[in-house]
Formats: sequence, C-alpha cells, structure tokens
Amino acid sequence: MNNIVDWLLEGDVSIQYQVYLDLLSTNNDDLRNRISEEGWGAKLLSQRQQNGSWGKSFYKPKWTSSHYTLFDLRNLTIAPNNQLIKESIEIILENEKAADGGILPIGKKKLSDLCINGMFLNYASYFKTNEKDLKSVVDCILTQIMPDSGFNCRSNRYPTVHSSLHTTLSVLEGLTEYVFNGYQYKVNKVNEAILSAKEFVLLHKLYISDRTGNIINKDFLKLSYPRRWRYDILSALDYFQYSNSPWDPRMQKAIDVLLKKRNKDGTWNVQAKHPGKIHFEMEKAGKPSRWNTLRALRVFKHFAIE
Repeated sequence: MNNIVDWLLEGDVSIQYQVYLDLLSTNNDDLRNRISEEGWGAKLLSQRQQNGSWGKSFYKPKWTSSHYTLFDLRNLTIAPNNQLIKESIEIILENEKAADGGILPIGKKKLSDLCINGMFLNYASYFKTNEKDLKSVVDCILTQIMPDSGFNCRSNRYPTVHSSLHTTLSVLEGLTEYVFNGYQYKVNKVNEAILSAKEFVLLHKLYISDRTGNIINKDFLKLSYPRRWRYDILSALDYFQYSNSPWDPRMQKAIDVLLKKRNKDGTWNVQAKHPGKIHFEMEKAGKPSRWNTLRALRVFKHFAIE
C-alpha cells in the first residue's frame, strides 16, 4: 500500500491533494491552492477565453466545451473560491436557462437534459453558486423523477418507462453536492430523491438488470477517466463512498469485478477512452491510472475492503 501511495503522490497536484485527503486523512490546503497554478488545473484554466467560456459554446465541442471543462475542474477539486470559474458559471446561468428552469433545452419538446443538469448542479454547488440561481435547476430535476425512482435524460426527447444509470448517477452527484454545500431550498425533497435514486442503483447491483439478471451494458464494467456523462461501476462505487453511504451487500458483485481488474502491482488501468476533442490527455488507455487507482483505493478504504 505504501508503494502505491508513493506512486500516486508522484502524479498531478490534484491527485496529490486527493490522496492526502481521502487516503491519508489530511487536508492539505497548500496542495489544493496549487491546483489552479500548475498541472492539469492550470492547463484547463489557460484554455478559458476572454468571454469566460471554453470551446465553441456551453456544450460544444465534446469534451472541450464550458460544461465539460467545468466538470473536470470540479473533479480536480480545485479550490471552490476560484473567481474565474464563478464568473463562468454566472455567464451560463445568464445565457443557458430554459423555460423549464433547467440548463440547455434539447429536443423537440425543448426540455432540459437531466444528465447535463445533474452535472451542472454538481459543479455549480461545488463552486458555491448563489442558491437563488439554483432553485429552478433543482425544481427541473425534481419534477422529472421516474416512477422507478431514478432519472432518464431521454425523457426530454421521447416517452421513457425506465430510468438510466447514466443519468441517475449524474443527478445523484449533483443533488448530493447541493446538500453537502448547505443549500436549503427544498432540501428535504432533495434528500428523499437521493435516497430513492440510490436504491434504484442498488436494486441493479450497480450493473445488472433487475428483470433479466444479465449485465445491462458491458461498458459499465470498463474503467474510464474522465468519465464524461457515462456510467461505470467504479464511478458508482466512488459516489457511494463520497456520499458516506453504508455498505450494502448489493455492491459486492461490483466490488468483485473491481478486484479482478486490479493489476499485480496494486494499480488499475484506464480501460477505455471516450472519443471526442480534448484539451489534453491526462492518462493513456491501457496503462496504469492514478485516477482509477486513487478512486478504487478510497472505495476500499471507505468500505474496509482489503
């Protein structure tokens, strides 16, 4: 374990900060402050344009748009008081609000996409956006809970009868970050939605159909990073540890898969890359990944798995 920690601490400053915080239980503010000044965080910030955006628009192109860049910056755990980022989020709120209160309407019905809004609520909450500006986003999400207690972003394009793990995880992350940052608007309903959506994920043992018992999508078992909007078992397990969820036996099958993917040296690889334009490559597919190793180890620490 010590060798793995040493290897992780040779990585980007954002990795170093999270290793200290999540594996060594030490909050190193000096490291956190350096994320905006060096490494991946500084590279992403350097791509910000004078108009406060990244890429060509809020959502184009993938993955260099404002949306995905801000999502990456949040996941780097850059300090949340960054004024440039706060200004960029304010610009989004001024220009991308839809009639239903969400961000970026898509489809014939012009309803807001729930994956996008879950991710937006995640980074907007993390960067301490004013509560009044998030109320309509919260309302938009809460009004689209499916009968099975999850969420499906395709509901804004055509009738859907079953929730999506992709969308449900994105929304769970957003709602949880909202609660963690002390927002009070409809917080009781938000907490109810979190509990029921967690149950939806657990009902599927994180990747198995509750109807057929088959793997829902084999891509759910591939460990990619950055994840973008796509679901996988490591991201789901990482969410459960982040949200301080207790152990549930229905997680075991996903843990077993994760254990089988561990390399002999105790690392995990990047197994897949999502195609699209990127600012730069953090890690190479097929090679040991500090991101995936860090995330797996903090899952194991939280659930006391050897």
